[in-house]
Amino acid sequence: MNEGNYLYCIIGTDAARNFGPIGIGGRGDEVTTLGFDGISCVVSRSPLTEYILNRENLLVHQKTIEQVMKEYTVLPVRFSTIADSPEDIRNLLRKRRAEFKTLLSEMEGKIELGLKALWTDMKPVFREIQESDNEIRKLRGRMAVAGGGSAYYDRISLGKMVESALQKKKDDEAEAILSLFRDISVDMRKNKVHGDNMLLNAAFLIDGTMAREFDSRIKDLDEKNGGRMKLKYVGPVPIFNFVNIVVEWS
Repeated sequence: MNEGNYLYCIIGTDAARNFGPIGIGGRGDEVTTLGFDGISCVVSRSPLTEYILNRENLLVHQKTIEQVMKEYTVLPVRFSTIADSPEDIRNLLRKRRAEFKTLLSEMEGKIELGLKALWTDMKPVFREIQESDNEIRKLRGRMAVAGGGSAYYDRISLGKMVESALQKKKDDEAEAILSLFRDISVDMRKNKVHGDNMLLNAAFLIDGTMAREFDSRIKDLDEKNGGRMKLKYVGPVPIFNFVNIVVEWS
């Protein structure tokens, strides 16, 4: 099978480096640098085949970049980007050198932190919705009295009203959380949430000097929510939500 080079990230040095036999694919390929004029791609040898987008492969991609992050500012490259030859990589670095140098300067000292917030028990959440929404409360009261055939359509209406109210509650509480970190964040991203109980799935780009302050505010938030929410806090991780280099080979 023909072989090429798998790309992990861009870094701001053209010095030859070897990060060890940690390449994707489980073959023990060495992760090294291919440089040009002050910048490099971090790469490993790889078959010229697209990698399956699964947890195992994504984790290797991320962990390799995290290893490089210990020493360098990184610009992550999109998962499963493979070059036919070292010359293709050098051409990429030559053509996009100014772009990469600018991004490396902008991301110097920055880290990404992730935060998910999930309600631990939905019963009190739905109770809060019912108590705070007059229309829902009125409809539930009417259904309790009416019964019969009309209750079917009322249940449909009630379901839509509760769904809408739940989304608004998610949005409001998510915004309240985001507001706690906005002044110490360079940027932030709201990602897709899953299920009724997840109200926030966010990524924050911060200056590394603010990491302790961010940690402190997470701790305060956790203490104040009284177990009402579960917080899942991760990082630093590669800045995939803010930089993800896409390469189109010509």
